[in-house]
Amino acid sequence: MSDEGGRGLRAFQKQIEHIYLERDRTRGWERTFAWFVEEVGELARALKRDDAGNLKEEFGDVAAWLVTLASMRGIDMREAAAKYRDGCPRCTTTPCACPPE
Repeated sequence: MSDEGGRGLRAFQKQIEHIYLERDRTRGWERTFAWFVEEVGELARALKRDDAGNLKEEFGDVAAWLVTLASMRGIDMREAAAKYRDGCPRCTTTPCACPPE
């Protein structure tokens, strides 16, 4: 991930923390994770319907719930995403050259 993309991810995580982190901490990570899973289900339905407008909304919701969970567990998503900075973590190439599973 480029430094520019990483800064964007960090800014997004900080924005979600500013909006929701205290509320999410009060709810607890277990219940927050349940909300995340519900949002993933909504994304799955939008993908199945191929609803472009709803897809954008659901991808945004899933991203927000994911970063708030990371924040609740003390994970910086920029650091987590760095796993992919140099390509596939398994074969280290871009695009991935691993055999299909």
